[in-house]
Amino acid sequence: MLRPIFTPALRMLRRHARLFPPLAAALAAAAIVGGIALATSSTGTSKTTIVTTGSPPSRIPIGLAASPGAALQSAIVDVVRSVSPSVVQIEDQQGLGSGIVLDAAGHIVTNNHVVSGTTSFTVTTSNGTRYPARLVGTFPPDDLAVIKISGAHLKPATFGDSSRLQVGDLAIAIGNPLGLRSSVTDGIVSAFRMAVPESNDVTLPSVIQTSAAINPGNSGGALADIEGRVIGIPTLAATDPQLGGSAPGIGFAIPSNLVADIAGQIVRHGKVIDSHRVFLGIEVGDTNRLGAFVGSVTAGGPASNAGMQVGEVIVSIDGKPISTAAQLSEVLTTLKPGRRVPVVVRTQNGTTTTFQVRLGTHPGS
Repeated sequence: MLRPIFTPALRMLRRHARLFPPLAAALAAAAIVGGIALATSSTGTSKTTIVTTGSPPSRIPIGLAASPGAALQSAIVDVVRSVSPSVVQIEDQQGLGSGIVLDAAGHIVTNNHVVSGTTSFTVTTSNGTRYPARLVGTFPPDDLAVIKISGAHLKPATFGDSSRLQVGDLAIAIGNPLGLRSSVTDGIVSAFRMAVPESNDVTLPSVIQTSAAINPGNSGGALADIEGRVIGIPTLAATDPQLGGSAPGIGFAIPSNLVADIAGQIVRHGKVIDSHRVFLGIEVGDTNRLGAFVGSVTAGGPASNAGMQVGEVIVSIDGKPISTAAQLSEVLTTLKPGRRVPVVVRTQNGTTTTFQVRLGTHPGS
């Protein structure tokens, strides 16, 4: 069975973003300015409300109720209007990505892979205004980062409670794919996944799977619900290993509860104080699928306190077999700090031994 490959929805290089600059502006304008008019009747009365989003509107006769499809369309348009001003484009020397406005002070949350490698950026708002921005802090294990602009009056996004989501909920992605500013795709919440690996040796503890299209440049943008609340940050797109391209309708977003927690810590402290992630205090490498090789052990860390040594190979943790360093990382994301778990290692003389390790908390950034 082919295993899907998950790749960050990476920012596109500038040469790609500049392929259609006039089209980008035209598309954004069409998406936001296009006018509709809907008539809706309140239950039990003949009262009619006309909702317009542009000029000139086409009118539905008074007393004629809008269809469910028209009502849904109106709701999606309202979400786009509400959330788009809180979604920005982030640009550096390497390419483009997206971000979400956190607060009136100018803090913006995005993916770490959007901003890695530099500390200064140009932020473009949904109305085309550009601002310089600086890096505040990052937390690579969760692929999250916060940048900040000054002197702007931006609209902070409203974050929803991702723990209340259900499969089938509507999901609307807003971002800047291929540099096409304020682009919108829609779908549903398809599933919830645990321990999803990125292609850059990062394993996300949990993600929202969505059928809303996630394309290069969507990283760091908004996944919103039908009420206009941000429920996640689009981060990954699945790649079909057989065809070598993206797998349509399979995208992944970091849940809003995790985003709000980690980004909030970075805003308050400049770094993450409580990551909620397990810490072993080791650096590991691969051994041709024979386990995770222990390359270094942090003095005073959980592994060191349990007696583990450099040169040993982890073959099992908490009863789960380990064949690669990535697999170890995936298993660790499912465990909680403070637990005591058995870790089976193969020693340098070929024997196996079991250590009881009390898991620590990742020290953050």
